[in-house]
Amino acid sequence: MQSKINLEQKTYPTGTWISINSPTVAEVTASLPVDFVVIDTEHSAMGLETVENMIRGVDAVNKDTGSIVRVPGNDKDHLKRVLDIGVDGILVPRIETAEQARSLVEAVTYPPKGDRGIASGRASNYGDDFQKYVEHADDLITTIAQIETKRGVENASEIATVEGIDAIFIGPADLSGSLGVFAQWDSELLNQYINEAIQAGKEHQKPVGTLVIQQEDIKTRIDQGFDFLAVGKDTSTLGSGTNELISTCKDHGK
Repeated sequence: MQSKINLEQKTYPTGTWISINSPTVAEVTASLPVDFVVIDTEHSAMGLETVENMIRGVDAVNKDTGSIVRVPGNDKDHLKRVLDIGVDGILVPRIETAEQARSLVEAVTYPPKGDRGIASGRASNYGDDFQKYVEHADDLITTIAQIETKRGVENASEIATVEGIDAIFIGPADLSGSLGVFAQWDSELLNQYINEAIQAGKEHQKPVGTLVIQQEDIKTRIDQGFDFLAVGKDTSTLGSGTNELISTCKDHGK
C-alpha cells in the first residue's frame, strides 16, 4: 500500500492551498484536477472538527485527490489527533534540524519504530479496518518537513537524510524574513538559500515543493527546480478573481 499523494511517482504533482474553514470550499477545490489539497491550520482559525469535515468533502468528490494538513507546529499530541482524522499527508512548519525532523517522524509512526498513540478513528474506518490501518499507516501517510528559516536551510541536507521524511517544502515568505529581505522575491540572497534547499533535496532523493500564488511565478519555480507545487490560495483567488470581475463591470459601465 502507498500514499495517495505519492510525490515521487506522479508527473509533476500539483495541488492547491485552502485556508477558508469550509467543507464546501474543500469539496469544490477537490473537484478540480488537483493531485492534492493543503488545508492550512497554522495560519487559520479552523478547528479539528472542521478539518475532519473538509477531509470528508475532499474524499466524497475525488478519491484520487490527497489531503495534506499543515499543522501549527511539531507537537506529537496534536499530530496524533490530525492523523486519526484520516489525512493522507502532514506538513509541519519550521523544521530547522535533523533532530526536529526525527522527532516529527517518531510522532507520526506507530510503535515499535515510533511513538504515535494507537486508537481507532476515522482513519481506520472507525475500527473496522483497525489492524490493517495500523500495519500500513506508515506507508499511507506522506510526511513533509517545511523549511522556512536560515537555520533550516543551513541544515537542509541533514534534514533530508532523515528516514521517514518524504518531502521538503520551502516557505519563501518566512525564509525571506529570516534572511532580513522580507518580500524581496528577487533577492539574490533569498534565491541562493532556496536553491541550496532544492539541491539538498535532490542530493538525497527527496522531492522539494513550495507555494505559488501568482500565475506568472509558476514557470519561475518550475525552472528553479521545484519538484511539486501548491498553486493558488483560496483567499487570494477569491479576492483577485472577484476584483477582476468588478473592475471589468465598472470599466464597461462608464
